[in-house]
This record gives sequence, structure tokens and C-alpha cells, in this order.
Amino acid sequence: MTPTAPPMPDFLKLLAHDVRWHLIGALALSDRRVQELVDLLQRPQNLISYHLRLLREGNLVTVRRSSADARDTYYSLDLPQVRALYLESGAALHPALTTADEPLSGLAVGDEGKRPFRILFLCTHNSARSQLAEGIMRSAGGKAVEVYSAGSQPDEVHPLAIEAAAILGIDISRQESKQMDQFVDQSFDYVITVCDRVRESCPVFPDDPQKIHWSFADPTAVPGTYQQRLNAFVQTGRELATRINYLLLMMNR
Repeated sequence: MTPTAPPMPDFLKLLAHDVRWHLIGALALSDRRVQELVDLLQRPQNLISYHLRLLREGNLVTVRRSSADARDTYYSLDLPQVRALYLESGAALHPALTTADEPLSGLAVGDEGKRPFRILFLCTHNSARSQLAEGIMRSAGGKAVEVYSAGSQPDEVHPLAIEAAAILGIDISRQESKQMDQFVDQSFDYVITVCDRVRESCPVFPDDPQKIHWSFADPTAVPGTYQQRLNAFVQTGRELATRINYLLLMMNR
């Protein structure tokens, strides 16, 4: 007898479990530690750890040691991988359930006349990760966003961050490092930490903005030749661009 459908992809089997589905939802916008996931899902830690291991083995989730406390680990959802497997699963069932479109870039969100989304990126020195994120978000979001960046211990914008941004087609040469305390009385829609250390000291902002954490290693700490160091900045910029484009899709929704 001819089967009516192909075998169910492992990807869909992973999504089908209630705990794993909620874990993926919890990681869709923000990187999180195990205890935070335990608190969010109200499930035992051993159960959460078991399902996180399955998601890692399925290449849907990655893990990185916290740069603030090496005893902690941050779990991240690999959105490009999830998207690819999702489309592949749809294509296996029917061609109408997939699309060849790439993730959107240069996306402007919001309706005409609507107040722009206010977004603040934070890291420790406001010299690399948050500066790259500010420039990429401003370029991708256009008039639909007002974007800023700051640090808990601001330094000057790193020359390699400026060069890496230029390679990505973005000019951040006029951006400046700023102290995050100057923003604490301002309202934002999103406050996004891109450094594990600054997440631990992130101040409280008015009007309860959406708080997101993206756990990125510091490219300024990468040793090696000039080209190796520049490559680390460019790679950070590319990963930030991926996160930002997916965030813009969520904001548009």
C-alpha cells in the first residue's frame, strides 16, 4: 500500500512535545539560563535539562558559558536552523508549504504615522557588540525604530567594530560610547543586553519594556592576527544581523 505521507521528520517530533515546544518559545527572543527556564515553565530542573539535551542533539539549541559567571550557561535558539528545518519539513509534505524567500533584511516595521519602536542595546564597554547592534538595527529598521546603545563602563568605539560594520555595508563611524545611566529615566519598547556581565547590572527602566538577552562572546577578547580579530568582529556583526532581522519580523507581527 502506498503511504499517504512521508515519514514524520525528526524536527517535527522534537516540536511535538509540550515541554520542548515551550522551551523553544521561551528561547525564541531571549537567551536564558537553566534556572530561568525552570522558573518560566514551572517544571523540575532535571526534566528541563533532559529536554534541552534533546534540543541540542537535534541542533535546534546551542549553549555557551556565561562570561559573567562560568558556572552558568546560556541556551540559545538557532533560528536560522529552525527555519531551515521547518521549511524542509513543509516541503517534504507538499511544495505549497515552503518558500524560497530568505529572511528579510532592510525591513521597515510599523504603520505610517505610528510611533517608532524605541530600542536600547547594552553591553559593558559599549565599544563593539552593542555598537554593531545599534548600527545594524538602525539600518534594518529604518524610520520605524529609534535605536540607542550604552554601556555600564563605556569606552570608545572599537576601530575593528567600525571596520567590520563597513564590511557589512553599515557606517557606525559617527556613533559614540555612552553611559547607560543616562537612559534610566527614558521609556523603551525593547532593552536588549548583548553581554552577560551587563545583564547582571541592567537597571530598571520605566513602563516595563520587553527585556531580551543575547549571549555574545566579546570580539575584543579574541587573540590572533589583525585579520583573525577582524573576522571575529565581522562574525559577531553577522550573527547580530540575523537576530535583529528575526526580531524585526516579530515586531512587525
